[in-house]
Amino acid sequence: MDFPLDMHKNAFKASITGLCARDQGKFWEMNDMLFNNPTNNPTWLERENLLKLAEGLGLDMKTFKKCLDGGKHDGEITQRIAEGQSKAGITGTPAFLLGYMTSDGKVKAVKKMVGASPYATFKAAIDEVLSSKKR
Repeated sequence: MDFPLDMHKNAFKASITGLCARDQGKFWEMNDMLFNNPTNNPTWLERENLLKLAEGLGLDMKTFKKCLDGGKHDGEITQRIAEGQSKAGITGTPAFLLGYMTSDGKVKAVKKMVGASPYATFKAAIDEVLSSKKR
C-alpha cells in the first residue's frame, strides 16, 4: 500500500507515478523501475526522471502527464496514508500487517511488524499467525 513519507520530497509523486502506470496496465513494471536506483541518484524520483521511466515503458505520454500532474490519484494516496495511520497505527516504512482472510472475505490483521527484519523474523511471525488461526 502506498505510504509516502513527508520527509521524502519525491515520495508522493512517485506513488502517483505508480498509479498512473497502473491506469495503463503497467503498475508492476513501473514499481520495479521506481525501486531500481542503481546509482543511488538522489534525483531519481524527480519529475523529469519519472517521465523518462514512463516513456521507457511505452506509456501513452499525454495520458500519463495528465494523470501525473492532474491530481487524479492524490485523494487515493492521501486516504491510504490516513487509513494506515488511524486503523493500523502505521507511522513509517517499512511496516507489515500479517493476518488472514475471514469467511466473509475480509482481511483480519493480527500482527504488525515495523522495520526491516531478517527472513527468520518474518518466518517466525508468519508461522505464529498461521498457528493461531488453526486454533
